[in-house]
Amino acid sequence: MIQALIEFLGNIAINLISSLGYTGVALAMAIESANIPLPSEIIMPFSGFLVSQGRFTLLGVTLAGSIGGTLGSLASYALGYYGGEKVVRNLIKKYGKYVLVFEYELDEAEHWFARHGQLVTFTSRLLPVIRTFISLPAGISRMDVKKFALFAFIGTFVWSLPLAYLGKTLGDNWDSLGGYFHKFDLVIVIFGLVAAAGYVYHKLKKHARYQEKTR
Repeated sequence: MIQALIEFLGNIAINLISSLGYTGVALAMAIESANIPLPSEIIMPFSGFLVSQGRFTLLGVTLAGSIGGTLGSLASYALGYYGGEKVVRNLIKKYGKYVLVFEYELDEAEHWFARHGQLVTFTSRLLPVIRTFISLPAGISRMDVKKFALFAFIGTFVWSLPLAYLGKTLGDNWDSLGGYFHKFDLVIVIFGLVAAAGYVYHKLKKHARYQEKTR
């Protein structure tokens, strides 16, 4: 079921980009930054691949991803700002399991924000998982929204550019690399499934430990 969910979300990202162009890139990144697990590690490389096909420009997809990521971050920020910690925590407890969002992730984000201050809303953009959740404690603490938006945009830009460039590089060299990918299709699929399963297993294990600790 979890594996099917990840595949389903990945297909959503690809279909959004293929159908809506730059708007699709922005929308997919907005969804990811609003704490729905639509992985930017799929969104931006696929967008970069389409740069190599002449559909986009590298700067264009990076800006679209950064704008979308900032808007999604602002949505999470608003939830924290207007709902407060109690509402956010209750929503995660009630609905988070359906989208692989768990309470321990909110705790980790709050810990990072309390320890490193407002600048972490920029630096955390370069870290998996915590990069999206940091918006919630920023909103809960009522961080200045202009500063938050600026940090979110710059951090998302820095995160998105190399991912898009990687996709473009693969696309530019597809004639020489494509044969190798086709030869090892099964290996690539198995590796992807194992990586996805490992990611989900890690999250579920941490969630189980958190539940035991808080009982």
